[in-house]
Amino acid sequence: MRKLLAAALCLAATAAVSGCGATVEPSSADADSSGVTLTNCGRKVTYKVPQRVVTNDVGITELMFALGLEDRMAGFAMPDDKGDLTDVPWKDDYDKVKWLSKDQLTKENVLDAKGDFVFAGWNYGFRDDNGFTPDALKKLGIPSYILTESCRNGRTKTSRGIMPPLDALYTDLTNLGKLFGAEKRAATLIAGFKKQIAEVQAKAPTGADRPKVFLYDSGQDQPFTSGRYGAPEEVISKAGGTNVMHDLDDSWTTVGWESVVDRDPDVIVICDYGDVTAEQKKKFLLSYPPLKNVSAIKHKRIFVLDYVDLVESPRNPSAIARLGTYLRTAAEEQ
Repeated sequence: MRKLLAAALCLAATAAVSGCGATVEPSSADADSSGVTLTNCGRKVTYKVPQRVVTNDVGITELMFALGLEDRMAGFAMPDDKGDLTDVPWKDDYDKVKWLSKDQLTKENVLDAKGDFVFAGWNYGFRDDNGFTPDALKKLGIPSYILTESCRNGRTKTSRGIMPPLDALYTDLTNLGKLFGAEKRAATLIAGFKKQIAEVQAKAPTGADRPKVFLYDSGQDQPFTSGRYGAPEEVISKAGGTNVMHDLDDSWTTVGWESVVDRDPDVIVICDYGDVTAEQKKKFLLSYPPLKNVSAIKHKRIFVLDYVDLVESPRNPSAIARLGTYLRTAAEEQ
């Protein structure tokens, strides 16, 4: 099953492009001393074309791989709790690019790798509390690009998200394509993703038949979940459901269990990663007394997606397709 999924992901991610992990033509901007100007998190930034990119986390790393940019990478940092990487479409790229750290990215990692560019995000590597920030890297002469899903939106000091999640994915693919001379590949990926998602939407439940869905990441005292600016928002909505936390103007955040009970989801999606397994999370949800009358719990409608399916990544469209199949069945059972 994993091999079939990997093949499908490869096909979707490289439609009309020659093979997973294919290299791209050098950017014409490589020789342009003026650099390439992109808009990142609402700011115009001019970059020299990087040769040694360092990335943080699985979704960000796979954006580079999907664009065929593994030859431009000096390494990546990623905890080893983000799923099995042996059968993913980019296995050869993971084998080729150095795994710098199984913890959060640090300035030392970047300097040791002789990195000349960091691609990370707020809470996807960048954090104020440990001093690993774009401003800190700038002082070292190292430019950075912030994952668009994680852009801070100014409503609070930590809330994130400035556009619909799939728009964030397409924005980053377009920007990276422009920066590295992979514009045609980026456009092909985006077109393939949109086609795949449109096919799921055409079959999706409508109106009152759309199941209400709660995304459960982690937490027992309080659940960690996703609002309207996190990837789960559109993974759920494009698949044919309604995110019960749509009204939260944030990407990932903590809520109270009472809000979950009040919104009575028909389906719960578990984010699979970390020390607590998906099966352990499911067991907790099914046995947690305050949830006993929630529709999803009464009918045991719980679906599992991997972490990388639920953060901005080239795996989002495949996740939409798989969840879409499940939600159609759930809607028929309601």
